[in-house]
Amino acid sequence: MMASAGKLAAVPSGNKLAKEQIYGAIRQVSDWLERNDYCGYDTFDGLNAVVRPLMFRNPLLETVLQQGVRRFPLNLRPLLGIRKSRSTKGMGFLARGCMRLHQATGDAQWAAKARSMLDWLEENRSPGYTGACWGNHFDYRSRTFYLPKGVPTVVWTALIGHAFLDAYEHFHDDRFLNVAVSACEHILHDLDTFADGEGLCISYIPIKNSQVHNANTLGASLLARTSSFTRNQAYRDLAQKAIQYTAQHQRADGSWYYGENANLHWVDNFHTAYVLDCFKYYAEATGDRRFDRPMMSGYEYWKRTFFLADGTPRYYDHKTLPLDIQCCSQAIDTLVFFRDRDPEALALAIRVARWTIANMQDRTGYFYYRRYSRRLVNKTPTLHWGQATMLCALAGLYKSI
Repeated sequence: MMASAGKLAAVPSGNKLAKEQIYGAIRQVSDWLERNDYCGYDTFDGLNAVVRPLMFRNPLLETVLQQGVRRFPLNLRPLLGIRKSRSTKGMGFLARGCMRLHQATGDAQWAAKARSMLDWLEENRSPGYTGACWGNHFDYRSRTFYLPKGVPTVVWTALIGHAFLDAYEHFHDDRFLNVAVSACEHILHDLDTFADGEGLCISYIPIKNSQVHNANTLGASLLARTSSFTRNQAYRDLAQKAIQYTAQHQRADGSWYYGENANLHWVDNFHTAYVLDCFKYYAEATGDRRFDRPMMSGYEYWKRTFFLADGTPRYYDHKTLPLDIQCCSQAIDTLVFFRDRDPEALALAIRVARWTIANMQDRTGYFYYRRYSRRLVNKTPTLHWGQATMLCALAGLYKSI
């Protein structure tokens, strides 16, 4: 589908060794993606297994199947008839990464790739909603709801919406802004909100009012960033109330639970990083600095809690394992984003990237899903969870050093 990109630009001076290593990793994963037609597995695609009918639609049995496929240290998917697929969220991350590489290198091949991916995303929207939105290519069971294939989530919609805003800023094409506006209309009209104090929480999904902090703030970040271009006050107002909801639930140490329901009380690396990014997007888009204190308190907590000295990204606040590729990619991305607030952020991002390349990248180019120990590694080639997020993160780091 996408043309092969040419060589990246010559490595400039400064952090030359790190830049060369990042160059090589980008090239390798990009080549792997092209060889696989931008297809891979997903962490939660277990219900695509051919044995699913044997679960008789029993929620417990289906949860066991889905989580068993996800958590088993070896990739069971080929044995279960689960095929590699394209992912809308993955294509959104890849489009952002390709635009970053076009900015860094000037190579028009990366711009062509990004445009092709954005076209694919427009063609693969979830139908039947007020505006543009995207969901899974598989049925999914969470701890709190069942989500049929194609039903959108605000997480996927917001992250893809940001890719279209990046495209609007990069290509100066109103078509891309219009898609982001359409996604905001979906958030505004198809998703419920949950009132709490002075805040409102944007629902994770349209079929049930579900409160999760990273989903809420991702929706807010897209609304705020889009409002900076359109001056739509309704977008900004809901964004402010959504950020207020999450700010008022920050814990005393600066952390946030995944969600406020009792069964969602855990703190992890990449979901915390999502929340931090969203606070920063909100502040930069609106000029509203009232949430800077919780943002920086959360950032300092995240930075001191989730990294070992060599750059290894820990998964949970209370334990390091498993070493998960999305913890790696999101850590790099968030550190690069906060480099204007933290003079140490870029150096830590480089350490995380070099650790990840050394410990999580296969010699064929793709990145492993999880490492449980030195010898026990789940080498599943996930698309959005691993390859797309890593290409996007490494491209942003490459552009910044």
